[in-house]
Amino acid sequence: MKHILTILWTLLAGSCIAAGGQTQLFQQPSISATQIVFHHAGDLWIVSRDGGEARRLTSAPGQETHPAFSPDGNWIAFTGEYDGNVDVFLIPAAGGVPRRLTYHPGNDTAAGWTRDGSRILLRSPRNSYSRFNRLFTMPVEGVFPEELPLPMAEEGSFSPDGSRLAYMPLARAFDTWKRYRGGRTSKIWIARLSDSSVEEIPRENSNDFNPMWVDHRIFFLSDRDGPATLYSYDTKTKKVTREIVNDGYDLKSASAGPGAVCYEQFGGIYLYDIRSRKPRRVGITLQGDMTEVRPRIEKVANRIEAAMISPTGAGGGGGGGGGG
Repeated sequence: MKHILTILWTLLAGSCIAAGGQTQLFQQPSISATQIVFHHAGDLWIVSRDGGEARRLTSAPGQETHPAFSPDGNWIAFTGEYDGNVDVFLIPAAGGVPRRLTYHPGNDTAAGWTRDGSRILLRSPRNSYSRFNRLFTMPVEGVFPEELPLPMAEEGSFSPDGSRLAYMPLARAFDTWKRYRGGRTSKIWIARLSDSSVEEIPRENSNDFNPMWVDHRIFFLSDRDGPATLYSYDTKTKKVTREIVNDGYDLKSASAGPGAVCYEQFGGIYLYDIRSRKPRRVGITLQGDMTEVRPRIEKVANRIEAAMISPTGAGGGGGGGGGG
């Protein structure tokens, strides 16, 4: 028992040291004209585009992920694990009680908005005959979603006039594998919704993902020249341009808003100014109870996955996993 407690407190001390430094695990940012919403520690937080102290928006026991600002910045669609299922919810950007929009037993995931802000874009396996998603739009009032005329689809972004959609026909199968070049590399297609005709953004078997349509350009993330970074595709000239030279860590996710692209890199959040073509880091601090890093005594017997005894038999150790 003594040795188990020693191991436990060592792990907790390490967690506290990490918590005492700069918080740096901000994910899935979405940007409006004035604010950024992001996922951290299972919840959604919101902060000014200039940075500063973030405010917690959600605090449910499950995960709240994939936030997406409405075009006017007043609402945030997100994916939540309330009520024992993964569904799409809506919450005011100012804060409030989340409102559930979907009720299907499959995983419904928020993916964006239509340009006029009247409908939410979501992906779901609800009409699929196998393990793939399709894209739907759903009125903010929460009635039945309407399927887009695409056989398979993941992330998507509408053109300014709403007639076309830049989307991924297949999910990223190996998003944690660097330099993956197998048969499941991800691509971005541009679909004309009136007849389902498609145009592919040029590539040579790279992993292209996270499309964001801004004016006549489609910004996206790709690992075509090394670590994943930001590119744009001009729908008029058909030219692909690398927007950010990246010799460091992959850019994991991004979203576009008025005048800027907000992206996640190594747990930090950055703003890329579209006009000046310069990125800057957004300085973010936050305060919360952070129950997972608070020193505490907890029963871990049901989490032990491996154990070993020292050569002398005088001590031992173990390892395990699982959340609190």
